[in-house]
Amino acid sequence: MNDRSLAGPYTATWDSLSTHPIAPWFADAKFGIYFHWGIYSVPAFLNEWYSRNMYQPGAAEYEHHRATYGPTSEFGYKDFIPAFTAEHFDPDEWADLIVKAGARYAGPVAEHADGFAMWDSKLTEWNAARMGPKRDIVGEVARAVRARGLKFYCSFHHQWLWAWYPTDDPSVDCGRPEFSGLYGPPAPASGFYPDNNPRPTLAFNDLWLAKVNEVVDLYQPDEIYFDSRMFILEEDHRRRMLEHYYNSAAAWGRDVTVTSKDNDLAPGCGVIDVERGRMTEIQPLPWQTDDSIDLGTWCDIRPPNYKSATRLVHDLVDIVSKNGNYLLNITPTAQGIIPDPVRERLLAMGEWLRVNGEAIYSTRPWESFGEGPTEMTGGHFGTIPDFTAEDIRFTTKGDALYAITCGWPGAEVTIKSLPAGRKLSFGDIADVRLLGIDQPLQFTRDERGLTVQLPSKRACDHAFVLKMT
Repeated sequence: MNDRSLAGPYTATWDSLSTHPIAPWFADAKFGIYFHWGIYSVPAFLNEWYSRNMYQPGAAEYEHHRATYGPTSEFGYKDFIPAFTAEHFDPDEWADLIVKAGARYAGPVAEHADGFAMWDSKLTEWNAARMGPKRDIVGEVARAVRARGLKFYCSFHHQWLWAWYPTDDPSVDCGRPEFSGLYGPPAPASGFYPDNNPRPTLAFNDLWLAKVNEVVDLYQPDEIYFDSRMFILEEDHRRRMLEHYYNSAAAWGRDVTVTSKDNDLAPGCGVIDVERGRMTEIQPLPWQTDDSIDLGTWCDIRPPNYKSATRLVHDLVDIVSKNGNYLLNITPTAQGIIPDPVRERLLAMGEWLRVNGEAIYSTRPWESFGEGPTEMTGGHFGTIPDFTAEDIRFTTKGDALYAITCGWPGAEVTIKSLPAGRKLSFGDIADVRLLGIDQPLQFTRDERGLTVQLPSKRACDHAFVLKMT
């Protein structure tokens, strides 16, 4: 097992690990891109849980699989691997697109719940370097994004492998011991939701930890994201994982970040991530939302249901106004193609950021995150309606205050949060400009707020930034 301890400033205690600071680059970056890409991209049906649900009688994936590929006793999940060809995968072309989209960090899912590693691993033969693409996907992406000045990110979901498959069913391939390297060790169905009993074996914990350490040692990621359900693992393994990563980063001389869900790590030991949801107020520490470009899934499916570019920009604006980062997932095909509608949306985000990026990158929250009629629910999978031109979000940088309207207000806009008499850190408002149009705008300020006369020309689409100094 690759679990050697590395001397350094941190020990495997929550108290010690909680002293690790959030990386300054992470607090400034605001926007990252990652991708769910793996064997589940081959069937491209419904969602990335295909690998599990294809073995669940009654599930839509089960019925689809039987109708399309035959019974699971004859065609199992492992049999998709030869079709995961990735023949069009070009990490440099992907990285160029990510740069054009305006992201500041990027990378792959290193291992999803399905048990298939996307790097050149010595711990498992079931990896993309030996099967399927026969390429070190994690390593190639790391090289490409770093060559363009981006921070390298990767995510781990492999704690979900415990009881992911019906490994106690010998009638299907996932219940046969010769394939346990992919499907995991025998784990009764009761090990999944809701009670998570029995808990994973020591051997499962050890392999989980060794895989994370292997990726850390090989690729030195700047951010590691952990999906939920780490709480089923032994606490000691979670602490030793952080100890190795944080001490390794200290030896590299680099600032790194770990993001995780809920209470999977002790408070202060990493950055909190909210899945497909939002914080409803400004948070004192940086946090992250991970969400997908597809409304219903994290991987390529047919037909897809992509969010509009406007919705993606508004999500970014709202998250940043509350001290968060937006980690957007995209959906490559099994052949390694980023679909044209995904490209179009990423390029639209990049075009918006080229005009308005100064109101996003390296900003900090204002006294209030914003104003407007649209309400949302917080937490994972929260309800987030579409924003309107009356929804305004604030950010600050230096002596500037930015007000971002989520739509074109028309001839004028009144910002109610800025009535006459409200003191601002830089003093009185002397100049108001619309980013992208370099001319001062006429404004008045009274008890109703700050009213700005807008130009007839728009500088961009989706959202509009007023800069006040």
